[in-house]
Amino acid sequence: MSALLVLEDGRAFRGEPYGAVGETFGEMVFNTGMTGYQETLTDPSYHGQIVAMTAPHIGNTGVNDEDPESGRVWVAGYVVREPSRIPSNWRSRRTLEDELRAQGIVGIAMPGTRALTRHLRERGAMRAGVFSGDALAGVDELVERVRRSPSMVGADLARQVSTAEPYVVKAHGATRHRVAALDLGIKAMTPYRMAERGCEVHVLPATATAADILALDPDGVFLSNGPGDPAAADYAVEAVTGVLRAGRPVFGICFGNQILGRALGLGTYKLRYGHRGVNQPVKDRRTGRVHITSHNHGFAVQAPLDGPFDTPYGRAEVSHVNLNDDCVEGLRLLDYPAFSVQYHPEAAAGPHDAKGLFDEFCALMEQGRGGAHA
Repeated sequence: MSALLVLEDGRAFRGEPYGAVGETFGEMVFNTGMTGYQETLTDPSYHGQIVAMTAPHIGNTGVNDEDPESGRVWVAGYVVREPSRIPSNWRSRRTLEDELRAQGIVGIAMPGTRALTRHLRERGAMRAGVFSGDALAGVDELVERVRRSPSMVGADLARQVSTAEPYVVKAHGATRHRVAALDLGIKAMTPYRMAERGCEVHVLPATATAADILALDPDGVFLSNGPGDPAAADYAVEAVTGVLRAGRPVFGICFGNQILGRALGLGTYKLRYGHRGVNQPVKDRRTGRVHITSHNHGFAVQAPLDGPFDTPYGRAEVSHVNLNDDCVEGLRLLDYPAFSVQYHPEAAAGPHDAKGLFDEFCALMEQGRGGAHA
């Protein structure tokens, strides 16, 4: 049995089936993380993407029941070079391939992951398909099918991955703050990190309105990560605009950074091949300190890098930049309690350089409410 990875520009790679046998379509991207494959697979931000791992050996620690970031695998497809034949970890419950097969995730194991990564760096992220089975169509026919698949540009995916109903993550110990979290594709570790700091987190669907959010009387509002094109999420921008007008502290990450940017009147654009991995160097422009950070985004905010700029809510500035490409990595309002970053401070499986951002959010809420809930 054989497998094919076919890109929309006609490039094709041959390998062996890994996971479920069948076919799948999505945006072809690569992840440079040396670890954390289980967190990547279950991150809702990867919905609609076929993910290639640049680390050559994947599956070493198997799959456990403690580390998933959501209740299912979200990637559209999976590409690895050399799967581990025998997982070795005391928490492992099953092999990675068994998990992919059980959840119907079509993958491919192939020797060309390095060539694929170089190709994407030169040509940019693009649509792709993974096909496996005993009788595959010709490459030309498969390329045409890939070209007919949906593009990530204009894709409204946050609503597809968001919770259908609100739920609450209780604070660890005494409740110090009530947070309304807009679930645009939230990872399980994010409310957990806030709960560790005494936050009771009310997670709301992506389509929650400003009225829905403010009805909770939150001390602060959190905007989560998520998949898709931020230009297609007008409903989230409208909700955040209403929250800003109400004067509540706001903290956004990843997709939430882009939504806050749009609410401030900024534009967004698609990166050539995006940032995905756990080793992106980001500079805090206030302190000069460089954090090594966890990323997963294919879009970015357009904002002036040369100083403060005006918004409907006062002055703002670009607070963080990526040292690889000067991409905007954070925004901060100077006359209002709101800030955001393009990366992941919850960072499971790491690194944890940016975890202090949750403390900064708590400090804003402390200033705004002076304290605690009964």
